[in-house]
Amino acid sequence: MRLIILGPPGAGKGTQSGRIAAHYGIPAISTGDIFRAHIAGRTDLGRAVEEVIAAGGYVTDDITNAIVDERLREADCRPGFLLDGYPRTLAQVEALDAMLAAHGDALDRVLELTVDDEVVVQRLLGRAQVEGRSDDTEEVIRDRMAIYHRETAPLAKRYADRGLLVQVDGLGEVDEVTGRIVASLG
Repeated sequence: MRLIILGPPGAGKGTQSGRIAAHYGIPAISTGDIFRAHIAGRTDLGRAVEEVIAAGGYVTDDITNAIVDERLREADCRPGFLLDGYPRTLAQVEALDAMLAAHGDALDRVLELTVDDEVVVQRLLGRAQVEGRSDDTEEVIRDRMAIYHRETAPLAKRYADRGLLVQVDGLGEVDEVTGRIVASLG
């Protein structure tokens, strides 16, 4: 099974990614985790990412695409994978399409966890207090939510137009949400 998971910050993507990956016996691939591993391993890509982050910039599509392409070539991805945090732009969607085509693969589904913005804002504010994250103010959280809706809507539409998008209510108990996801993916 080759999957992408979409959802706003605080929707439970990280929690559900691990559960879905375990259910299907595929790796959950987080671009953030890949970036951190490359930085820690002092790879060429890691050094490039570190420079961009140190300068306060965003990692370019070229770097992100290269990192994802390298990861998808690993043996554990042959039976499938779940991508979390990638693609984030329409250009990355096209790059992923090209990568998969080069490997003779295609996506099976794109899962979007849908959640009420107000519930997520409160969830993230609570998490910020527990984790002591003073940078996660309500204003910052709402800005991130707006960016997510603005930038992800075209991706969700693109995948819906291809018949790949499956939307699942991301609110509720963790086991409930996992059950809805598995049922929706078949």
